[in-house]
Amino acid sequence: MWPYSTVPMVIYLIDLISKWISTYSKLLPSIGIMPIVVSLLGR
Repeated sequence: MWPYSTVPMVIYLIDLISKWISTYSKLLPSIGIMPIVVSLLGR
Protein backbone atom coordinates (compact mmCIF):
# COMPACT_ATOMS: atom_id res chain seq x y z
CA MET A 1 0.00 0.00 0.00
CA TRP A 2 1.21 3.45 -0.96
CA PRO A 3 0.70 6.42 1.33
CA TYR A 4 -2.36 8.32 0.14
CA SER A 5 -0.36 11.49 -0.50
CA THR A 6 1.78 9.90 -3.22
CA VAL A 7 -1.15 8.84 -5.41
CA PRO A 8 -2.24 12.37 -6.52
CA MET A 9 1.41 13.26 -7.10
CA VAL A 10 1.93 10.26 -9.40
CA ILE A 11 -1.28 11.07 -11.30
CA TYR A 12 -0.15 14.69 -11.62
CA LEU A 13 3.26 13.65 -12.93
CA ILE A 14 1.74 11.28 -15.51
CA ASP A 15 -0.65 14.04 -16.63
CA LEU A 16 2.21 16.55 -16.85
CA ILE A 17 4.38 14.18 -18.89
CA SER A 18 1.51 13.34 -21.27
CA LYS A 19 0.80 17.06 -21.80
CA TRP A 20 4.52 17.70 -22.42
CA ILE A 21 4.68 14.89 -24.98
CA SER A 22 1.53 16.07 -26.78
CA THR A 23 2.83 19.66 -26.87
CA TYR A 24 6.20 18.53 -28.23
CA SER A 25 4.63 16.32 -30.89
CA LYS A 26 2.61 19.36 -32.06
CA LEU A 27 5.62 21.68 -32.09
CA LEU A 28 8.08 19.36 -33.81
CA PRO A 29 7.58 17.51 -37.10
CA SER A 30 7.96 13.73 -36.92
CA ILE A 31 11.32 14.01 -38.72
CA GLY A 32 12.55 16.29 -35.94
CA ILE A 33 11.36 13.93 -33.20
CA MET A 34 12.94 10.78 -34.65
CA PRO A 35 16.62 11.65 -33.93
CA ILE A 36 15.69 12.53 -30.34
CA VAL A 37 13.90 9.21 -29.87
CA VAL A 38 16.81 7.32 -31.44
CA SER A 39 19.34 9.12 -29.21
CA LEU A 40 17.25 8.41 -26.09
CA LEU A 41 16.84 4.71 -26.99
CA GLY A 42 20.50 4.45 -27.96
CA ARG A 43 21.78 5.31 -24.48
